[in-house]
Amino acid sequence: MAGKNLDLSKLNVETRLALAGRDTERFEGAVNPAIHRATTLVIPDTDDLYDTPKKTYALEGMAVQNALKDALLAVEGGAACALAPSGLAACTLALLAVARAGGELIVSDSVYGPTRRFCNTVLHRLGVRTHYVDPRIGADIAGLINQDTCGVFLETPGSITFELQDVPAIAAAAKARGVPVIVDNTWSAGLYFKPFAHGVDMSVQALTKYQAGHADAFMGAVLSADAAMGARVQATYKQLGLGASPDDAYLVLRGMRSLSVRLERQAASALKVAAWLETRPEVAAVIHPALPSHPDHALWKRDFTGAAGVFGVRLHTTDAGRVKAVLESLKLFSMGFSWGGYESLIIPTNDNITRTATHWAESGSLLRLSIGLEHPDDLIADLDAGFAHLA
Repeated sequence: MAGKNLDLSKLNVETRLALAGRDTERFEGAVNPAIHRATTLVIPDTDDLYDTPKKTYALEGMAVQNALKDALLAVEGGAACALAPSGLAACTLALLAVARAGGELIVSDSVYGPTRRFCNTVLHRLGVRTHYVDPRIGADIAGLINQDTCGVFLETPGSITFELQDVPAIAAAAKARGVPVIVDNTWSAGLYFKPFAHGVDMSVQALTKYQAGHADAFMGAVLSADAAMGARVQATYKQLGLGASPDDAYLVLRGMRSLSVRLERQAASALKVAAWLETRPEVAAVIHPALPSHPDHALWKRDFTGAAGVFGVRLHTTDAGRVKAVLESLKLFSMGFSWGGYESLIIPTNDNITRTATHWAESGSLLRLSIGLEHPDDLIADLDAGFAHLA
């Protein structure tokens, strides 16, 4: 029987994606897990009502949530997984698991905007300071770690400006002082970068993106390198009253079955579109870690086994009206704030760049593209027609 008594760790990731979380005996022969839309669980034994390791409420997750967690761990590694109702909720859960009043978090200056907003508002109100640092600080972060440092939060690459961090160097410096490191690993979808092999303590992912893959489900996850950190995250999870929808968990798990095929296609298409964009006179720079022109390309080659379909493009023009005309003329690219789905998206991102430790000195209009499953030649033709508005 498929998946029965198999050590998934010895199999290729494509096979793990197909088999992880499947238990046909438990699910009465069904290939996919059952969806329990439940709140109350009936408990026949009074000894199991309180202070018991047994599940007492469906908010903790049922079969489908457990199957999804098993699949995520089988793909990315780690010892424990907590699901969150969105990618941002996963980021904030990880931060709250390490934050303490009077403490200080070290955060990459290129971090996802809503994560920065949470640090600057909620954590600030709770007495937690945030020290933003150059994403390319590397081992020099050691000089900033002190007795107040309660965690380091990275996002590699940054989801707007696409700087890569030297995760092994940063993690080694933090580990020497007993400080946990969190990485937002959404860009690689847990496939192309393995945080735990590079010394990270927690990996955060917005499953809304590549895992769900169809722009129809919100979900996030926090994976922990060891059981102790997993217990810390789980305790925070329960204290916050978080839960993950069984229907959304089902959709994300279903999306994961085709994740490697979709991401491979999207990555290849993105590189083709990116290479074409580098030839265009309207383009000042293409910001894609897998391109040799990217300043952190050597780090990408060292630490990653592949690339996602999301990257940046910097146009020469600063004329907002012309850029608006380009974006609104596109027929295949739509404007939208997510990425990683089957559909291609494009947004202007200059207004989303916030820096306090570094300065974004690049001129021109910055765009972010998420390449979907359309044929790359059609996407190139769409951009080519749109660029006519820059003439």
